[in-house]
Amino acid sequence: MTGTDTLVLIVEDTEDNLLLIRRLLRKTGFRLIEAHDGRAAIDQARTHRPDLVLLDMSLPEVDGWTVARTLREMPETKTATIVALTAHAMDGDRQKALDAGCHHYMTKPIDVPSFLPTLTRILESRRG
Repeated sequence: MTGTDTLVLIVEDTEDNLLLIRRLLRKTGFRLIEAHDGRAAIDQARTHRPDLVLLDMSLPEVDGWTVARTLREMPETKTATIVALTAHAMDGDRQKALDAGCHHYMTKPIDVPSFLPTLTRILESRRG
């Protein structure tokens, strides 16, 4: 999957984080849609069927764990790759995100130099 044929749903309620992620992904040509809360994320995913979901776990309306479980159950998104992006870095948080249906777990603040290479590896491993 190249950037230009990959639709990414960014689910982030903190504007600074959203701006950074958007800037990084646009450089590679990913097509982007956004949601600022969990309920909007589910609606956007149902409508647009993203290939990749970058999911903040601490969201208003519906938390990220519930969003991940919901996306796993929806026919429109059951094959989407979900990456948890979270400041939750305590023991057990990674496993909790994976158990909810996320395929990968990245902590915030985002490590800019490794962000895109990590996403590329995730997408390639899911594809192949």
